[in-house]
Amino acid sequence: MIDFDLKGKVAITCKDRFAPYLEQELLELGFKPKEVFRTHIELYASLNDCIYLNLHLRTASHVLYEIKSFYLHKADDIYRRVKALPWEEYIDVDTYFSVVSHVDNESVNNPLFVNVKIKDAIVDRFREKFGRRPDTGSSFDGAVFQMFWKETQASIYINTSGETLAKHGYRKIPGHAPMLEALASATILASDWDRHSPFINPMCGSGTLAIEAAMIATGRYPGLNRDHYAFMYILGYEEEVYQKIRAKMEAKIMEKPNLRIIASDLSEQAILFAKENAGVAGVEEVIDFEVCDFEETSVPEGGEGVVFFNPEYGERLGEEEELAATYKRMGDFMKQKCAGYNGFIFTGNMALAKRVGLRTSRRIEFYNGTIDCRLLKYELFRGKKD
Repeated sequence: MIDFDLKGKVAITCKDRFAPYLEQELLELGFKPKEVFRTHIELYASLNDCIYLNLHLRTASHVLYEIKSFYLHKADDIYRRVKALPWEEYIDVDTYFSVVSHVDNESVNNPLFVNVKIKDAIVDRFREKFGRRPDTGSSFDGAVFQMFWKETQASIYINTSGETLAKHGYRKIPGHAPMLEALASATILASDWDRHSPFINPMCGSGTLAIEAAMIATGRYPGLNRDHYAFMYILGYEEEVYQKIRAKMEAKIMEKPNLRIIASDLSEQAILFAKENAGVAGVEEVIDFEVCDFEETSVPEGGEGVVFFNPEYGERLGEEEELAATYKRMGDFMKQKCAGYNGFIFTGNMALAKRVGLRTSRRIEFYNGTIDCRLLKYELFRGKKD
């Protein structure tokens, strides 16, 4: 049985280009990152800390607790090195487990081979010690172990998350080409929105951006929408600790009666989907939904808020010409109706972005899947800029 209060090396993974916003989250939660990389952040923490992080992080993918780091020259050595580890201290013989690996070594041309070798080593150790073995497979229904192996350095981790944290559990109806929840959170954090002034999301689709904004502003964390994690299958896990963390998380929810989050879409069906998703997330009453062309979206006077567009990119042939007019209209809308606000357009098509007709003050790099994207910021001054 492992001590859940024992601190060790923890690696929190994220999508490429998310690390600055994951670091921001960690600092806000009171954790001090040790090293920041493009796709993960390392820190020193306990397994109970990992429970806390799993419930609270918005931009992360997985929270990993290191079991062992060792020299590994070639694939033939995997079985011996892995079998030597005390797996009976991590899981019970009746616990289902799965294995994930990320490999960059010249002796391996199929990562699945590494997964099989690790599974065989764990299973054989149990069989020799107890006369029976745990079940194993590819689904994340139980404990999850993960190997990172680059050249001659390998590390084995407990993947405390299981299924990815990048999906926040409320989106029961995804709609057309939805934005990943973790990406939506990262872009909102990148916008430097103050979480008090208006957040306007024209062309909201299934509502992901507006919902994430509402959750961030009211202190609602993704763990409220999920009740299954891989850490629950590790020996030493205490349900009482998890429930206390969850109760404290629920107590952090804030009421903000003056907060204005407005989400609009021309499609009545899209708004129905968005309302359904917002209801699951617990923020339907926080968001004002409107069925209208984006040019008719309500914009509270006073400015100092955020107007955030996530339009289509024109990925299919023949779409760009039609979308060019839409991008120009977005620019006209921001210029004419959103003075004093900060405008943002998230797009993977910079040719279309030029049709907005406004000068950007920042271009923040993101990936949406494999698409190279930019979050474009427009400072919408009142009157003429000096």
